[in-house]
Amino acid sequence: QVQLVESGGDSVQAGGSLRLSCAVSRSTINAPCLGWFRQAPGKEREGTATTNPDGTITYYADSVKDRFIISQNDSRNTMYLLLNSLKPEDTAMYYCAAWFGYCDVISRPDSIRRIKYWGQGTQVTVSS
Repeated sequence: QVQLVESGGDSVQAGGSLRLSCAVSRSTINAPCLGWFRQAPGKEREGTATTNPDGTITYYADSVKDRFIISQNDSRNTMYLLLNSLKPEDTAMYYCAAWFGYCDVISRPDSIRRIKYWGQGTQVTVSS
């Protein structure tokens, strides 16, 4: 089992920054892939940034590349997403997730629906 709890969502103006946190606790032997996803009203959930279990490889959606940074702490019990240069179109509920298998689900969006472990979400609102 993997449990995930997000925090850090807020309302900011365009051009601002936020850091989201995801507390990760697990009873599994193997460490999972981790990632951040977002869902805006009326839209499908999409991947923004994912990482392999030890954090050495990261993947980003084109829409957030060079603006968002995914990372983990040394204990691998907290994952972060640093959101820079925020735009109104970044407004969404942001979720952290954990899964086993292929970590680059951003390039395989159909696989997102098979992700087993999700947090409850944290809202990010960007005003112009």
